[in-house]
Amino acid sequence: MPNFLHRATVAAVSLLLASGHVHAYDFDPQSTDSIKDVAQQLAADLMSMYNGNQVGQTPGLLPQPYYWWEAGALMGALIDYWYYTGDTTYNEITQQGMLHQVGPYNDFMPPNQTLTEGNDDQGFWGMAAMSAAEYNFQNPEPGQPQWLALAQAVFNTQAARWDTEHCNGGLRWQIFTWNNGFDYKNSISQACFFNLAARLALYTGNSSYADWATKTWDWMVAVEFIDENYRIYDGATVGHNCTDITPYEFSYNVGGFLLGAAAMVEYSNKAMKTDNAAIWHERVDGLLNSTELIFFFGDDVNDKVMIEVACERT
Repeated sequence: MPNFLHRATVAAVSLLLASGHVHAYDFDPQSTDSIKDVAQQLAADLMSMYNGNQVGQTPGLLPQPYYWWEAGALMGALIDYWYYTGDTTYNEITQQGMLHQVGPYNDFMPPNQTLTEGNDDQGFWGMAAMSAAEYNFQNPEPGQPQWLALAQAVFNTQAARWDTEHCNGGLRWQIFTWNNGFDYKNSISQACFFNLAARLALYTGNSSYADWATKTWDWMVAVEFIDENYRIYDGATVGHNCTDITPYEFSYNVGGFLLGAAAMVEYSNKAMKTDNAAIWHERVDGLLNSTELIFFFGDDVNDKVMIEVACERT
């Protein structure tokens, strides 16, 4: 993986998985052994909440009160964990959980999630499948859906939902009309879609994915969900033509767009589009700089702490 994309990946994973839980670990960022040791502890702590591999439980699901999308984020985190540490402890559990949730059409649309599944929820599972493809995670058996095909299926179903009738584009938060939030377009749904489009462009070399990534970013800017300082706001309702912006800022929005923008830098470089690469590089830098100002608090670099500003006190 190119070094630039590698750095953005690490930052994006951290932002996508940020939460309000507080736990102390003895961590030395200058030591590879320390990094792997803390990662192992984190993975074990995460898996202490998971029972989907036990008899009578459902693979891929976390117990209440955790949502289906959070289980998808967990699967993606476990794939990242294996890739960066080489520890295969959770690989079988991860593969089992991923494949159990693909649904009858192999697009992460399981019927038992129709009461809660939004575009962002589906997107988290699609991003996990994309990571599995990029990292060459252990492949499913022949006859089972493969990682790249799963990521592409999520992208295809979401591209078909791009809604130009309201707000001149964008994805709604919810997929089904009966769910609260169907009248809302939010940044995390766009972030997941953009993330997939950009990474599929880089992985396949197909320019149509890059066009969708550009289209999504441009729409976010047009409706001012991304402002001139690269701050990303939660979303707005279709009834007000997406002008009643909810100003909450969440780190996972930045994480999704950051990794996608980094992938667009690499795609543009490979396609010999140096002007485009420069534009996307500027956006990566803008997101990173904005993130440091918004989500990290402290007097200096040595004691800064990351918080979720929308729901934690500074």
